[in-house]
Amino acid sequence: MYLNNHSYYSLRYGTLSPQELVQQATDCGLDRVVLTDINNTSGVFEFYKACREARVTPVVGIEFRQDNQLRYIGLAQNEEGFRELTTLLSAHLTAGKMIPRIAPEWEHAVAIYAALPKPIGDFRPHEYYGVRPEEVNNLYSSPIRQHLDRVVALAPVTFDREDGHRLHKLLRCIDENIVIGQLRDYPIADEHEYLVPVDELKRRYAPYPQIVNNTEALLKECGFEMRLGSENNRRYFTGNGEEDMALLTKLAYRGCRRRYASDPRARERVNKELKVIDQLGFATYFLITWDIVRYAQSVGYYHIGRGSGANSIVAFCLYITDVDPLELDLYFERFINPYRTSPPDFDIDFSWNERDDVTDYVFKRYGRERTALLATYSTFKGRSIIRELGKVFGLPKADIDVLVNEPQRTDKHHAYGKHIFYFGKKLEGLPNHLSIHAGGIVISERPLYYHTALQMMPKGFPIVQFDMYAAEDMGFHKYDILSQRGLGHIRDAVDYIRENQHESVNVHDIARIKSDQRVKERLRSGNCIGCFYIESPAMRGLLHKLECDNYVGLVAASSIIRPGVAKSGMMREYIHRAHHPESFNYLHETYETHLKETYGVMVYQEDVMKIVHHFAGLDLDESDVLRRIMTGKKKSSDTFRNLQAKFFRNARERGHDPALTREVWRQVESFSGYSFCKAHSASFAVESFQSLYLKTYYPLEFMVAVINNFGGFYSTELYVHEARMAGGNIESPCINHSRYLTHVTGEDIYIGFVHIRELERKVATAILEERENNGAFTGLVDFLQRVHLPRIQLDLLIRVGAFRFTGMSKYELMWEKNTVRSARTTACGVGDLFEEERDEFTLPRFEVVPHEQAFDEIELLGFPLTSPFELVAEAPAHECPALELHRREGQSVTMLGYYVCRKHVTTVNKKHMNFGTWLDRAGHFFDTVHFPPALARCPFKGKGMYVIRGRIVLDFGFPSVEVSHMEKVPFVADKRY
Repeated sequence: MYLNNHSYYSLRYGTLSPQELVQQATDCGLDRVVLTDINNTSGVFEFYKACREARVTPVVGIEFRQDNQLRYIGLAQNEEGFRELTTLLSAHLTAGKMIPRIAPEWEHAVAIYAALPKPIGDFRPHEYYGVRPEEVNNLYSSPIRQHLDRVVALAPVTFDREDGHRLHKLLRCIDENIVIGQLRDYPIADEHEYLVPVDELKRRYAPYPQIVNNTEALLKECGFEMRLGSENNRRYFTGNGEEDMALLTKLAYRGCRRRYASDPRARERVNKELKVIDQLGFATYFLITWDIVRYAQSVGYYHIGRGSGANSIVAFCLYITDVDPLELDLYFERFINPYRTSPPDFDIDFSWNERDDVTDYVFKRYGRERTALLATYSTFKGRSIIRELGKVFGLPKADIDVLVNEPQRTDKHHAYGKHIFYFGKKLEGLPNHLSIHAGGIVISERPLYYHTALQMMPKGFPIVQFDMYAAEDMGFHKYDILSQRGLGHIRDAVDYIRENQHESVNVHDIARIKSDQRVKERLRSGNCIGCFYIESPAMRGLLHKLECDNYVGLVAASSIIRPGVAKSGMMREYIHRAHHPESFNYLHETYETHLKETYGVMVYQEDVMKIVHHFAGLDLDESDVLRRIMTGKKKSSDTFRNLQAKFFRNARERGHDPALTREVWRQVESFSGYSFCKAHSASFAVESFQSLYLKTYYPLEFMVAVINNFGGFYSTELYVHEARMAGGNIESPCINHSRYLTHVTGEDIYIGFVHIRELERKVATAILEERENNGAFTGLVDFLQRVHLPRIQLDLLIRVGAFRFTGMSKYELMWEKNTVRSARTTACGVGDLFEEERDEFTLPRFEVVPHEQAFDEIELLGFPLTSPFELVAEAPAHECPALELHRREGQSVTMLGYYVCRKHVTTVNKKHMNFGTWLDRAGHFFDTVHFPPALARCPFKGKGMYVIRGRIVLDFGFPSVEVSHMEKVPFVADKRY
């Protein structure tokens, strides 16, 4: 009887989840339940599942609205009808087409109008008119009464009975960005739009039983079966399954010969994987991923194939990844096995400014009707709810801030505070709007309109209206096309080396790079600033403590530094065992055999599989299932209990001591919650080695690449400093040498125009174009006659030193600019025929203020290009150099440090402590520890220079200063102000 039901996927309108809607509908006696969200199909899959679980028939549709005005409700009679509905909605959401006032001539869907767009006598067979319960009495005198065969009951459902309408009104206010008092001017749902028992609804239509009969008959014509499973994916890459498998086999064998020559272990592993891939029907998935990577390589893009897909030797042989699974003893079963219910996925990283082009290729290659990005749901949560509701109730910002920052201080809250918190709790978790998944793409066999409507996003790619979890449950394979700036560092560095050094660098010769002694020495030193994944202070310290100088060690380091491992104490135990391998005994020979490279410590998710498989004899497939359950939330499942029982049964049959078995199980169970995928770490470690190689042999080009990609752990200032430490001559922006981005020529590094605050891009572009077309500028007069720019923009260039080549001071330049007419063009497009005469002036003598250039650079670039230590007003009498710290363990020292960054930590006693990172006068790093008492006495006071006093401690040879006193030191005064 209910033909128009909304879930909370009628965004900022409905309040019920699809599950709640189905539950309430069945409680009211319905055996067919309808979902018709407003211009949205996000809830269809959840609704379908809930209906199947409740054993009621699902009916799906869409409520079509244009500019918040209801056009009609479309109900699908079958999946073809759903396609018809989603096709219309997709045209609206992707191309901006208007929803027509009259429904299209659907063959498998019906349209229900709430207002007559044409005479009811002209209705086509699929068109109906919906009458609300409160409108029934009006039919007596209405001409509609003569066409009752086209009339159905229309009782919309939007919320539940308790507080539902009030919550709906708040959502409408948030959507319209209005206060509650303005809502009367906007369309909202009727206060009775909630479910009532079927018999009660039928009584409201008792004067016209034909309406009830029409409605029930219409519902019986409608239904929906959603196709689930892997057949939703593109079925073939070539023409059929056999050809796909033949092509994959050919590519795998060819890659195996290139990667391994004639290694029989590799060929055996390839054959084993191909058999499983064929058995599970994943050949097409591999080939499409290979095709994506192949395109990227063809246009010169770098990529990293990471995640569990790097466990596959077939992926390695197809050059999807550069991780050798034989070298690292990676298990293919971690990626694909016959017991795995969810589809596998490859994570392919591209540079941040190349990812969109790769995505565009995928859309063009596989078709826009069959390709889309996955969505994510941005939900109402936390403080944002309080702010939104505060605005709805018309509270001033100060009162909202009190509610947000002091939620427990009810005595300070506005009178509306209790209502805001009450309804905020009800809003929490409701979807607010759709966004884009980080990089997930689905490629469907049939047009995606059979599964969802498509919605265009600002980047120009459409999304499906479901997220990755629904995609997985529906059987869709996900292709993760991701981005990161580390690959941009590598790509740009190679380009800069070619331009500056006239050399070609092969960063894909991973075996050579991993064995390079100078690269290994740099890794051991921890001097890895700018290098992907290993540049942070914590990683720098860990590499130093481990004396890590090889690929396998770096893979482990990339895993044990993660919060879970470090918090459990296993990171410290790992470092101890690495330094003192004779100081411990392996728990069992299985640990010694299979965890020797990590000193018997389980570091990776794959380690769980190894121990369970080799200690208790579970199949690798079963071991991966157990690992997945332990890292999830299904420990109460029958599968988990059965595998746990098999673990103990097999261990007993193998003769293991029961106490030993319990301890192994305890370690496996406790470790699984924070374990990390080894293949993932291995993928990152490959990229880290590529960065290390470039930093070692081409440090200037590499650091310029880091600067120009605007991403990393540190600020631009620190990367500029690192380039200076590598021998670069840092030059401020110059109108004759700088480009828009920073660049290197020889050993000179010119800061790019992009770094000058408030300099407009069009000004920088005009300078570069004029210089390219007509040569270098000879001076300020020449510049102003050739480039038109606002005077305030000229002032920025003068102050930053962009005209220093003239030999004139800033004051002289500021004076001279007023005597020169700027570049201009007449209406006819012809410049001056004769050179303009200029008055000659005798300039007064200007006094140069000390450090004025540094202060201008701080204002315009954000940091000085000279050493900030030159600006200190008063330095301590004695400073301990950072390079001396490791030789002075236990001594108290005084340091003068330039702030780099700090890390906040909460102790077990809920107190705050910090770890600081600094530069000394010579430009070297040192680290500090600020325990809660010292931090409370001497807090950080922002960026700048500090005098630090404390005691030197060594942790596995890595020095740091335990701070007892710290104070910020002022810079010298800028005497211009």
